[in-house]
This record gives sequence, C-alpha cells and structure tokens, in this order.
Amino acid sequence: MERTKVNQKQRQRRCWRVTNRIKANSTRPRLSVFRSLKNISAQIIDDTTGRTLAHASSLDKEIAGELKYGGNVAAATVVGRVLAERALANGVTSATLDRRHYKYHGRVAALADAARAAGLDMGGAKPESAE
Repeated sequence: MERTKVNQKQRQRRCWRVTNRIKANSTRPRLSVFRSLKNISAQIIDDTTGRTLAHASSLDKEIAGELKYGGNVAAATVVGRVLAERALANGVTSATLDRRHYKYHGRVAALADAARAAGLDMGGAKPESAE
C-alpha cells in the first residue's frame, strides 16, 4: 500500500478515536477545530441536539480586519478569544476540545489556550497568569 494511503488511514482512525472518546465520555458541548494552510476555524457543537452554539473563523469579516494572515498562531489566538466571547454571550461556559486528527501543538494549542484565557472552561491545565 502506498505510504500516502497509509497516512490517510491512520489520520482517519485518529480522528474517529478522538471524536468518539469525546462524544462517549462528555456531557459538555465540544469545541471542534479545523485548520487549513491559510485559515483556522472553530465551532462549539451540542451533540445532543446537533446544533452549533457558537463559531468563529479567521475568514469572519470582523476577525479578518485584525489579522494580516489567517494561518498562523496569532490568528488562532484571536479566533479562540472571539469564539470564547461569543460562547459566553450565548450562555455556554464549558466545552471539550475536539482536536480531530491534529496534534495539540501550535495553532490548535494557541486557539485552546486563548479560549481558556477568555473565560471558557475546557478542563485540563489552566494557562499561567501573566503577572
């Protein structure tokens, strides 16, 4: 089998494993992250009703005005902050991170840390306070 097909199958299995673990063990809505080379987006989904509770993307007009480029850590930080603000405005105070097949590193970690810093409870370690 070609190496690219093997990589695709591993990535798909990893995505299923992470998502199924989150759906099976969590009563909180999930924060689903998607990243491409040029942009990043995230949404908070309630799986019991199948509704999106809040969303943010580097393609949103108000966010894109702040950014020079949508595919870096700075953009992920802004998207995480805006997503947390929108979620809190809609009454969502906690979520579980669904990183899909991405590693918790770089842009994904920056988005999650910014959402935590803006007040969204996602469990796990809290970011260090800047004093």
